[in-house]
Amino acid sequence: MEATPSYVHGAHDVPLIGETIGSFLAGVAQRHGSNDALVVPHQQVRWTYAELDERVTRLAAGLLALGLRPGDRVGIWSQNCAEWVLVQFATARAGLVMVNINPAYRRSELEYVLAKVQCAALILAPSFKTSDYLAMVADVVPELAASASGQLQSKALPQLRHVIRLGTDRTPGMWNFDDLFKPTEAQLANLKTVEASNQFDDPVNIQFTSGTTGSPKGATLTHHNILNNGFFIGEAMKLTSRDRLCIPVPLYHCFGMVLGNLACVTHGAAMVFPGESFEPVSVLKTVQAERCTGLHGVPTMFIALLDHPDFGSFDLSTLRTGIMAGSPCPAEVMSRVIERMHLSEITIAYGMTETSPVSFQSSVDDPVPLRVSTIGRVHPHLEVKIVDTDGRIVPRGVKGELLTRGYSVMLGYWGDEERTREAIDAAGWMHTGDLAVIDENGYAAIVGRAKDMVIRGGENIYPREIEEFLYRHPKVLDVQCIGVPDAKYGEELCACIVLRPGAACDEDEIRDFCKGQIAHYKIPRYIRFVSGFPMTVTGKIQKYLLREQVANDLGLVA
Repeated sequence: MEATPSYVHGAHDVPLIGETIGSFLAGVAQRHGSNDALVVPHQQVRWTYAELDERVTRLAAGLLALGLRPGDRVGIWSQNCAEWVLVQFATARAGLVMVNINPAYRRSELEYVLAKVQCAALILAPSFKTSDYLAMVADVVPELAASASGQLQSKALPQLRHVIRLGTDRTPGMWNFDDLFKPTEAQLANLKTVEASNQFDDPVNIQFTSGTTGSPKGATLTHHNILNNGFFIGEAMKLTSRDRLCIPVPLYHCFGMVLGNLACVTHGAAMVFPGESFEPVSVLKTVQAERCTGLHGVPTMFIALLDHPDFGSFDLSTLRTGIMAGSPCPAEVMSRVIERMHLSEITIAYGMTETSPVSFQSSVDDPVPLRVSTIGRVHPHLEVKIVDTDGRIVPRGVKGELLTRGYSVMLGYWGDEERTREAIDAAGWMHTGDLAVIDENGYAAIVGRAKDMVIRGGENIYPREIEEFLYRHPKVLDVQCIGVPDAKYGEELCACIVLRPGAACDEDEIRDFCKGQIAHYKIPRYIRFVSGFPMTVTGKIQKYLLREQVANDLGLVA
C-alpha cells in the first residue's frame, strides 16, 4: 500500500469573512453593544462594544483629519494599554497601516523601522521600564523640538510628519493623543467615504520579525489575513460573547493583537489586560477579580504563575480555555496547567508572523495526550505540506520542513522583494524553516528549527526531544538544548538547565537520569546550570544567543 503524503487541507463549512476589520467591528458593536469589550483595570478602563466602536470612529476620523491618507503607515510604540487597542482598530477603519514597534527597541532600531516602512506618523508612550521613548525620539528627530505639531520636517526621516504622545503632559512638536478625539461632522463624513473604499486585501499591519541574522523584516498583513485568523483561533477555543480573556502577552506581537484582541472581537468577548507587561501577581489577581474564562501565555509565563508562592490563594475556577504558544510547550507544564489552573480546554497554537500567525491549533476536545504532544491539526481554509530538502512531499510520519499556503500568507516583506521570494515560493507556499511531522490523523508535531537541529557525527539530534525528556526530572524547572562546536563530531549537545527554587543537582545526576532512557548519543555532553535564557520580549528563547554564550563559556570555537 502506498504511503499517505504529508499534505493536509483544512476544508471547512464556515466561510472566510469577506470584510475589513473596521466594518466587522461595527457589526459586532451592533450585535453585542452592551457587552464588555475592553477592561484595563490599571487604567480604570471598562468599555462596552458600543463605547469602543464610538471611540475607534472618533480616533479614525481624527487621524485622517491630520492629513494622513489611506495606505500611510502609522507606528505604535508602547506597552500594553487601552490606547494601543484603539490605535489597532482606528488605523484599520481609516485605511491606515499600523506598524507595531517592539517596546524593547532602542534608538537605532526605532530609526531603522521608521525609515524602512516610511512612517508618516508615530504614536508613542512617554516611557516604559528603562526606556525613555521621548528622549530617543528627540535624538532620532532633533528637529521636533522646534516644530509646530504636524509640521515636522526631518532630515533623517522625511516622511515622518506627525508625532503623537500618550499621557496628559505636553511635549514640543508633538500632538497629544486625546486631541485626536474631537472630529467635526465633515471629518466624520470623510471617514465614512474612506471606509467605503477600503478593501479587505489592503495591508493593515506591518510586524517586524525578530530576525536571528540581519535586520528585522516587516511582514505585511492584510485585513483578510488577521481578521480571519483571529476568528478561527476563537472558534478553536469555542469562544462566545460570554467569555472574558485575560491577555498578558505583548500587543505589539501577533499573540496579543490577533490571538488575543481579534479572537475576542470576532466573538463579542471581553479583552482583559492585567497590566502593561507580564507580572504574575497582576495576572492572578485580574483572573480572579474579572472572573476571566480564558488566559493566554507563553510556557515561561505559565511556569511563573504555577510556581508563584501565592498561587494557591487565588480563585482561578472561572478559567476554561486559553492558548499556550510562542515556543514549544513542555508536556509537563501543559499537564500542570490543565490540572491546577482549571484550564481543561486550553489549546496549543502554532504559527509564525508571516502566516497571520496561526496555521495549526489543537481543539478543546482533543485528548490531553494529543494536546501535550502535538500542535493539533491544520487550521480551516489552509493547506500545509511537509517536504524534504529537495522540496518533495514526504510520507506521513517522516520529518521535513513545514510549508503553509492559503488566505493567511502575508503580502510579503515590506520593501524587500528578494527576501519575500526566498520565503514564499512561486506556488504561494510560505517556507517556515520549522521541522515537523504529520501523523496519519493529521496531527502535527514540531521537532525543531531546521537550523536548530544538532548534527553529531552524522546523527541528527532534535533538541526538542531531549528537552521533553529532561522536563520529567523532578528538579528541572526549564531546559534548553543546543549544539556547540566540537572538533571530533562537528557538534555536541549541551543542556542548559534552570533548577526549581531550592533544588540542588549536579551534572552526574542529570546524566544518570538519561542513561538507559535515551540513546547514548542524545545524552548531553555538556550540562550547564543557568538562572535563565536570553529571550525576545514575546518569550521566544533566542537559541542562537544561548549557543554563542555557552560556546564562549566553554572555550569552544567553531
